[in-house]
Amino acid sequence: ADTTATIYGGLPLRRSLDPARLAQLLERRVPAYFATVSDGAYQPHFVPGGVAKRASSRSPSEMISSMAVPVSSHAMEHIPALKEWAVICHALLAGEQVLDLRKGGLREDGRHFGVQTRRAWLYPTSEHQRSELLRPAYRHWLDLAPGSPVGSPITVHGWVDITDALTITEPEQLDALSSKVIWSADYAASRMHWKHRDPLWVLVCRAYRLLEPITIDWADGYGGCTSWVDLEGLATDPMSVGHEPALSDEAFTARRKGVLDALGVVPDVSA
Repeated sequence: ADTTATIYGGLPLRRSLDPARLAQLLERRVPAYFATVSDGAYQPHFVPGGVAKRASSRSPSEMISSMAVPVSSHAMEHIPALKEWAVICHALLAGEQVLDLRKGGLREDGRHFGVQTRRAWLYPTSEHQRSELLRPAYRHWLDLAPGSPVGSPITVHGWVDITDALTITEPEQLDALSSKVIWSADYAASRMHWKHRDPLWVLVCRAYRLLEPITIDWADGYGGCTSWVDLEGLATDPMSVGHEPALSDEAFTARRKGVLDALGVVPDVSA
């Protein structure tokens, strides 16, 4: 940036104007504000090099919004971790599901969920996960993915690229996804109904398994009800660590299309 331009009034810049960093800062604060003042109807998102678009129609449902979110090639200062039940992290990394459903926790900025990044480590937690909240066929997976209890070291097994972020508010839209997640139908519905004025976020995730899991020490800031956590001791970019995709390109493309078709969304082939 030209810091000598008149617009700056001779003042030094307090932050770098690197596009990726600027988009990250805006994404952390602005979407939640607009979601609040518009009762969930307007949720802007910021991508380096992105182009503002406004849909001419809200069909096929007036209560669904969609956004293709290609992963930025720009370097970020730090890739945050998406905190989720260990059994859901296991399902993503096993290729059993390609979705995460989010509403936002009590410690979110403004208590609203927002997509802070297009690439995220997976933080497997044991907080809140219980067998009765899963479909019966998957309840034994709690033994395979016990997660990291509060106060204990955290073992990270992989990461995700978020290829699409959508919001839904209608029960029939959630019903269309019920066969694509391992949560029980009742629990998935409870995620939608909690904070009923907020939409339910549907994240389509391309998961990657680490060839060697990474264990980091616990810190007090990692606990509590929040979606995004900055875990210390992890690589800036997960791509730099040995990994393998949970699904082949062809399999993931088909699964992603199945999700978007179920919600009546036309896939963005560039994502």
